[in-house]
Amino acid sequence: MRVLIMSDMEGVSGIVVWEQVNGGAAMFEEGRHLYTEEINAAVRGAKAAGATEIVVVDCHGAGQGWTFNSLIPDRIHPDCEWVAHHGWGRYDEMWEKGCDACLLIGMHARNGTPDGVLCHTISTVKYRNLWFNDALVGETGVNAALNGHYGVPVVLVTGDEAVCREAKTLLGDSLPTVAVKRGLSRYSARQLPPIRARERIEAAAKSALTGRIATQPYVPEKPTTIRIELDSVDKLADFKGRQGIEITGPLAVESRAKDWLTAWNQFWPYA
Repeated sequence: MRVLIMSDMEGVSGIVVWEQVNGGAAMFEEGRHLYTEEINAAVRGAKAAGATEIVVVDCHGAGQGWTFNSLIPDRIHPDCEWVAHHGWGRYDEMWEKGCDACLLIGMHARNGTPDGVLCHTISTVKYRNLWFNDALVGETGVNAALNGHYGVPVVLVTGDEAVCREAKTLLGDSLPTVAVKRGLSRYSARQLPPIRARERIEAAAKSALTGRIATQPYVPEKPTTIRIELDSVDKLADFKGRQGIEITGPLAVESRAKDWLTAWNQFWPYA
């Protein structure tokens, strides 16, 4: 069994402020430690479920040289390999060669979620809202659609209660999730101690991969329309003249294509 782990930082137990997730900030090294150990828990669970190949992809844009490079190398579990400093969603080797399942670890809720700890939708481009057809989504939805394009199911999502709720709404109530904290505001939470959070993630990863056959890949309906509500009017300049992009309002742009990935690549700056 070949397992892909896509990871983010804001949904980790113990992390509640930007200073823990921004590269070089005063509390960033603490955040990196918490982050790495939750990923290790997922690796242990995948290994216990019988995974023969486990690849972790760091999807956290911390800034500077830490972008997609925030895991602590000499603390990473030896039963995996990891991808660092590669464009988010652009590592496709596992998908192309054949991947059985994906785990989304440390996820955060979409922008504007009242109880979403450090909630946002793709901070580098500051999308206020993002829709796949009629479904309002966040980064969890993007990751699920990336996997779904290649027929790979997401079998576990971990993070705060808000992103677990968001994931179940999009992917189905039967989706296994682990909530490691409950947001009290965007910058505060009631949390499980990291040791307990890691125990739950390890157990859930093992269980989810054992029962993965029942989980279906997420594939947005074809043809696909992606709509984005931008954070500010100055962002419109990034989309003027781009093939496949239509400006539909003072803060709104759309992309339409035969399938989700084609529509997404017309938007996403790493295309």
